[in-house]
Amino acid sequence: MRSLTDFADVRSPEDLSRRQRLLIGYVFGLVCVVLFYTIVYNTGMRTLEGDSHSLFRSFQTVVETMTTTGYGADSPWTTPWMNALVVTMQLSGIAIGFFTLRVLVIPLFERTSLDLDDRLTSKDDHVVIGEYRRDSGVLLDELERLGIDYVLIDSEEEEAKRLSDDGYQAINGDPETVETLERASIHEADLLVTDAGDRNASIALSALDLNADLRVASLTESTRRNAALERIGVDSVISPHVLIGRRLAHKATTSVSFPEGTALGEDVEIREVLVRRRSPLRGTAVRDTPFFDHPNLTLVAGWFDGDLRLPPDPTDRLMPNTVLLLAGPKGAIDDVSEKLSGTGLRTTRDHTSVVVAGAGEGGRAVVETLPEDVSTTTVDVEDHDGVDLVGDVGDPETLTEAGLDEATALVVTVDDDATALLTVALARSLNEDIEILARVTDEDKVRTAFSGGADYVLSIQQATARLLAREVYGEDVISPVSQIRMIRTDAAPLAGRSIDEVNAGSETGWVIVGVERDGEYLTDEKTAIRDTDRLLVAGTDAMIREFEDGTALS
Repeated sequence: MRSLTDFADVRSPEDLSRRQRLLIGYVFGLVCVVLFYTIVYNTGMRTLEGDSHSLFRSFQTVVETMTTTGYGADSPWTTPWMNALVVTMQLSGIAIGFFTLRVLVIPLFERTSLDLDDRLTSKDDHVVIGEYRRDSGVLLDELERLGIDYVLIDSEEEEAKRLSDDGYQAINGDPETVETLERASIHEADLLVTDAGDRNASIALSALDLNADLRVASLTESTRRNAALERIGVDSVISPHVLIGRRLAHKATTSVSFPEGTALGEDVEIREVLVRRRSPLRGTAVRDTPFFDHPNLTLVAGWFDGDLRLPPDPTDRLMPNTVLLLAGPKGAIDDVSEKLSGTGLRTTRDHTSVVVAGAGEGGRAVVETLPEDVSTTTVDVEDHDGVDLVGDVGDPETLTEAGLDEATALVVTVDDDATALLTVALARSLNEDIEILARVTDEDKVRTAFSGGADYVLSIQQATARLLAREVYGEDVISPVSQIRMIRTDAAPLAGRSIDEVNAGSETGWVIVGVERDGEYLTDEKTAIRDTDRLLVAGTDAMIREFEDGTALS
C-alpha cells in the first residue's frame, strides 16, 4: 500500500489504490469539464453575443468563472443562454471546489483518509486477515516481501489508522459482520486468516456464508479447539506455540546418521554453519557463499527460521539464526572456515538428555516431539501434568536440580521474554557446552537471546508470519523431519553424469554428497559417476526409503 501521491511502485492499473484511482479520475474529469466549457463558451460568444473570441481567451474566462476570481471584460452578457451558461459554470466550480477540499486536500494534511477503504488496491485472490493479535507489522511485511496481496481488518480504529498511515492495507471494522467482510472483498478472496480468540468460529462462519470456496486458517493458543474449528469448515488450525515447540525439538534432535560398517565418518565430516549478526554471510544468497561452488563440499540442508530445507534453494538468503549443514573432507571444511570469521562452525550433536524450561503448550509439544530414547526433564513454576520439577527457571539452583550439568540441550519455552533471556544467560554460565534453543515473543529479542548465549532462537512473531505465508501457498506448515540419513546406493541409474549435474536437477529431499570408488570417497562436484560406483546420498527419512526400495530414481 502507498500514500495518495506515491506512484513510484505502480506498474499496472491494479496497483493503484482506490484513492489514487479517484485522483486520476478527478484530474481527467476536471480537464474534460474545463475543455467542454471552453468550447461551448467560445461558440456562444461568437454566435450569440457576436463577439469573436480566441480559444485561449475563452479558456481564461472559464477558469476565472469556475474559480470565482472574476469575469474579465466579457460581463455582462445579453442573451439568456449565455447567462445560463455562466451561472452553470459558477455552480459547477463551487461543487468541484468542495469536492477537492473534502476528498483530496484535507486528507493530505490529516494523513488519515476519512475512509480507509479508499486506500486499498483492487483485490482478487487475496488474503483477508480477520484480526491479528500479534505484531501486525511483522506479518504484513512478510506478506508484502513475498508479493502476497491482503486486507487486514482491525476492530480498533486507531490501530487501523496507524497501520494504514504506515502504508499497510488495513481497514477498521468488525470481521464478524457481513458489511466489513464485503468491504474487504471477501467474495474475491482466496484465504481467510483469523486470530481473534473466541471469535474465530464466528468470523469463519460469516466468511464461508459469503464465499463457500474460501480457504480458512485459524490461529489458536491451544490445540483443544482444533476439532471444533475443523468441523465448521476451517481448513487449517495453527497453534504457533505448539508448532514452534515442535520445530525447536526437531532442530535439537535432527541428526545425521552414517551407513553402518563403513569408515565414512572418518573421510567425510558433517559440520553446522551458524550464521550470526556479525557474520560475513549475513544477507548473502546461498549461491554466493564460498562453499556453494566449492568442488569438494556439499550443502546438505539448512534451517531457516525453524524450517528445514534439504537442500536449500540457491536463492535463499542467510539471515541471523540460519543454520546450515555442510558435508565434505575435513581439510576442505577447515579451508572454508578460515574465510568465515564471525561465523561458527561446529560438529553436529546427538542429544540424549534435554531440559525443557516451561511446560505450557510449547513445552509439551517439545516433549511429545522428542524421540523416546531422549531423556527429558520439564521445569515449570506451576505444578500440573507433565511437570517433572516445580521451580523458577530463572533460579540457578532450579536449573542445577533439573540436571543441567549433565544435559546436552536446553529448550526454553517460557512465555515471558525477560524470563527466557535470564534462563538462557544462567544456563550458559552453568554449562558452556550445552546447546540452548529458545523461543521468544518479540522479534527484537532474538538478537538479545544470541548475546545471552543461545545457539538457536525462534521468534513467535516472525515464525507465525512465515507459517501463514506458507499457508497462503498451500504448503504443509509442519516439518516432520527428525533425522537426515546418509546411505550408499547403486550409481548405475545416474552413470555418465557428474555430481553437480545430478544435484542441480534433484528433487527436494535428497542430495549426493560423494562417490565411493575403489575404497575411496570422491567429493569433487565434477566427478563423473560410473556404473560401478556407489553413491553417498543424504536425505530425509522418506526420500532415503525410496532410494532403499529402488523407486527414487525410477
